[in-house]
Amino acid sequence: MHIAIAGNIGSGKTTLTKMLAKRYGWIPRFEPVDNNPYLADFYADMPRWSFNLQIYFLNKRFKEVVEIAKSSETIIQDRTIFEDARIFAPNLHGQGMMSDRDFQNYADLFDLMMSLVNLPDLMIYIRSTIPNLVAQIQKRGRDYEKSIRIDYLQGLNQRYEDWIATYKGNLIIVDGDTQKFEADPHAFQQITDMIDAKLYGLFPM
Repeated sequence: MHIAIAGNIGSGKTTLTKMLAKRYGWIPRFEPVDNNPYLADFYADMPRWSFNLQIYFLNKRFKEVVEIAKSSETIIQDRTIFEDARIFAPNLHGQGMMSDRDFQNYADLFDLMMSLVNLPDLMIYIRSTIPNLVAQIQKRGRDYEKSIRIDYLQGLNQRYEDWIATYKGNLIIVDGDTQKFEADPHAFQQITDMIDAKLYGLFPM
């Protein structure tokens, strides 16, 4: 099976991916952040590097989707190819940080890729407010994230909500503001109960 974790920057995707991989024995696939050759440049100059960054992510994510489809294991993925194309690239284009020409080129490539892949067996979306995201981003202290603008996060959040509202696959929504799964075992149990019900038809007693 293919399980995917979606959510804005700082929502807790990586943490939840690790916790669920450990809980269920799933194989985790993490977003390529530390070795990303474009990320620091992108946050320093978004208009210059937006297309390069999005193509990098699209390439990496498509390779992952193809590998996951061929695997006999259950894999849980930190961020999906759909977020790159439905949220991050359109947000950059909408905010004037990606040209019409580059965005159309990107969109055409994504549409071709999507004709070859399926939706995940389960999508888990972590919904968070801007204050919670900012607190999480500050807590982890990545230097290149210090220049992230509030309006950039707000634009992403709105696009996440628009995308999830029309998502056609198997979906669970986690409230990242109130369900503090990293520190609260009860909150994590609530999430695993929802997963069990969706995937295995097991309802908590």
